[in-house]
Amino acid sequence: MLAAFFCLVALPALAGPSRADFLKLAQTGWVYDLDTARMRRPGTVEPKLDSREVALGDICLFGETPTPLTRSVVTAYTGLLRRIYGRTAPVTFAGDGIESCPPHQRMYIRVYSGTPPSSAFNGDLKVLDREFDIRFPPRWHMPVASPAEANGFFGRNGATAHLMISQAPGEPTPLQTRFYTSILIEEMYQVVSFGADILKFDRDVPFLSKLQEVPVNLRYRPWTSEAFMRGLLGSNPAGLCGFDVFMLHALAASRLDSTNSEQLLTFIDANFDRIAASTRETMQDPAFALLLDDGCTDLPD
Repeated sequence: MLAAFFCLVALPALAGPSRADFLKLAQTGWVYDLDTARMRRPGTVEPKLDSREVALGDICLFGETPTPLTRSVVTAYTGLLRRIYGRTAPVTFAGDGIESCPPHQRMYIRVYSGTPPSSAFNGDLKVLDREFDIRFPPRWHMPVASPAEANGFFGRNGATAHLMISQAPGEPTPLQTRFYTSILIEEMYQVVSFGADILKFDRDVPFLSKLQEVPVNLRYRPWTSEAFMRGLLGSNPAGLCGFDVFMLHALAASRLDSTNSEQLLTFIDANFDRIAASTRETMQDPAFALLLDDGCTDLPD
């Protein structure tokens, strides 16, 4: 009889994120030169990135009737904003068109399923142009490039955000539930935080932020296909990471007129432990579990 001997080798645990990792991510995703692909007419205002202007403002959902999943994500997210920014963002579930929303909302969310409503999307932008005095050039038209579109606009009457989000069918599969939850979380987080997408090329290094993305080629794949959904879900975390909640706390507490500056990094560095402690308390609240990705919730010790 042969005897088999197995040697168990203790492998070192992967180190969690460091303070330097968080500061580097904050610099990469939040301290950047403002740029825009949009032509703007004379008299337009320069963007001022103040997350409180959107985070504390009203929200309107319109288009299709929001599914229970969409409502759950929006409810959890507005609860997170209330916890961090200290004010409830009223949510209106309006009718088919943007005209059914109360005036001057800070976040407009058009929900749809199936074929993206490109003409309705551009119609929404015309309404926002008039209300916020954004001053798009004549005959301005924006294409729909993904199942989740988020755009921030800075007009003479204030800042606003428009999201167009595809939502799950009435009885979603587990894959659909993860996918449609993920894209709504990401776009709502991005328009509130003003964070930029952060390219990540090393797939062996764990994700630290929802805004990190590894390149993935999904061209020619239908947006409703399993291949597309799995591919997009594999390109970044499915929910918010600990760093993302940390950044919301930092943005809310910094009270800077514009957060895309070195002043934000200085504030985070000087108040790091206090922000981290607030973040830990927030993430322990079960009301926000739907928004978090358990694989990246670690914070620096």
